Amino acid sequence: MRCGSLCVLLAVAVVSAATLPAEEPPAADLPTPETLPPDLATRPGEDWPDFLGPRRNGSSSERELDFDWPPAGPPVVWETALGTGYAAPTISRGRLFHFDRHDDEDRLTCREAETGQVLWTLASPSRYADLLGYNNGPRCSPVVDGDRVYTLSAEGLLQCVAVTTGRRLWEVDTHARFHVVRNFFGVGSTPLVHGAHVIMNVGGSPPDGPPDIYVARGRVRGNGTGVVAFDKRTGAVVWQASDELASYASPVAAEIGGRPWCFVFARGGLVGLDPRSGKVDFEFPWRADLLESVNASTPVVVGDEVFISETYGVGSAVLRVRPGGCEPVWQDERRRRDQALPLHWNTPVFHEGFLYGSSGRHAASADLRCIEWATGKVRWSLPALGRCSLLLADGHLICLSENGSLHLLKATPDSSELIRSVLLEDATGTERLVPPAWAAPALARGLLYLRGDDRLVCLDLKRGTPADR
Repeated sequence: MRCGSLCVLLAVAVVSAATLPAEEPPAADLPTPETLPPDLATRPGEDWPDFLGPRRNGSSSERELDFDWPPAGPPVVWETALGTGYAAPTISRGRLFHFDRHDDEDRLTCREAETGQVLWTLASPSRYADLLGYNNGPRCSPVVDGDRVYTLSAEGLLQCVAVTTGRRLWEVDTHARFHVVRNFFGVGSTPLVHGAHVIMNVGGSPPDGPPDIYVARGRVRGNGTGVVAFDKRTGAVVWQASDELASYASPVAAEIGGRPWCFVFARGGLVGLDPRSGKVDFEFPWRADLLESVNASTPVVVGDEVFISETYGVGSAVLRVRPGGCEPVWQDERRRRDQALPLHWNTPVFHEGFLYGSSGRHAASADLRCIEWATGKVRWSLPALGRCSLLLADGHLICLSENGSLHLLKATPDSSELIRSVLLEDATGTERLVPPAWAAPALARGLLYLRGDDRLVCLDLKRGTPADR
C-alpha cells in the first residue's frame, strides 16, 4: 500500500513484554487517575503542561493580554538561575517544572509558578557527553499529566514522578532496553502522553550494534522499536512499532475521521499510526541525504492535513492523511532556493489559514516567514531576527530570538511589521537571557516564561496585574 508515490505501510506493531519499573510503589500508594493535585494558582487562565503548550502547537487561548510593552519590556515577576540544558519549562495547577543538568546529575525542579519558590527537586545521575560539543543537559520538556510528571533525559532515561512530592514512581532506561545507537545530540524528542500511554520516539536497534551514529557512518538498522508506548501508570511496554530511528521532533496526537492518530516525524520521515494499538497507517520518507541532517520541527496538524519540514535540502510539505495512507497536498522540490518554509529546530504556529515560522538553517540567513497553508506560497518574510521560536496568543506572535531578544508581531498575512522589540536587562544593564535562547517560550495564566542559556525569567502579560519589578 502506498502513501502517494513514497509511503510504505508497515506491519502491525507487536505488543512486547512489559518493562519492570525500577521503583514500583505498592498499588495502594499509587494516586488514582481521577486524583488531581491541589491547585496552587491564584490567577485565572490556561495552563501550559506540555511541550509547546496544552495542544502541542505553540498556541495559547489566553485573552486580555497587555501587548503595550514599555521600552524595557513586560514587568519581570521573578527569575532564577538554571543548570545546563535546552528544555523549556511546563506549568500546571500553579506549579512550574524545569529539567536541567547540574554537575553529574540531572535535576527535575518543581516551583510555585507565580513566585519561583522551590517546592521540591529530584536528582538522577547523568554521564551524558554531547558528541558534537553542545551542552550536556536535557533537551526534553517535562510533561505533566494530572498527578504525575514525566521526564526524558539526554541519555534516554524515561521517568515518572509524583507531582506533589517529587517521588520517583518508575523509570525505564530506554537506551539500554532497546539498544539505541547514540545520536548526534542525545535524546531530544519529548514523549507524548495520550490516554493511558506515554508514547516515545525511541529508535532502537539490534543488540551489539555500533556505539554511535558516526561509527555506523549513518547506517543504523532499526529493530521494530522506532515508536514505543508505555503504560503511563507503571512503565510497562504496551506496544512497539516501526524500524524508524529517533529524531528531535516530538510526537503529536489528533482526532481525524472519527479516530485518534499519532504522528511521529522520525529520523527518516513521518510515521502515521493509531496510538491505541501502534498499528502503522503509513510512512512518508522525508529526510536529506546528508549524514548530519536531522528532523527537529514537530509536525503541525490542521483538520486532516499534516505539515512537516526540515532545513537540510528537502524542505516542507503538507500531507492529507486517511486510514492506511496519505497524499501530498503540496511539497517542496529538493534543494530549491525558493522552498516554502524549511525549518531547523523551531515549530511553526498556525493561525487562520497561515503558518508562521523561523526559516533557515543558520542564524545569519534565517528569516521569519508567513506562508499559506493550502499552497505553501510565501506571503512575507522578515530577516535579521536570527533563528527564533514562536508562541501564538490573542492574535499576536511572541517571538524569542536565539540571541535572547524578544519581539512582538501581529499574526496577519498582510504585514510583517514589528510592534515591539526588547532586550531584557536587569538594573545593572546585564542581559537577562544569555544566548543561545533555544527553548520555546511558555505562557500560563498571563505569565510568560522565557529561558536563556542559564536563566529562566517570568514576565507578566496580564492586564491590570502589575508585577513587582
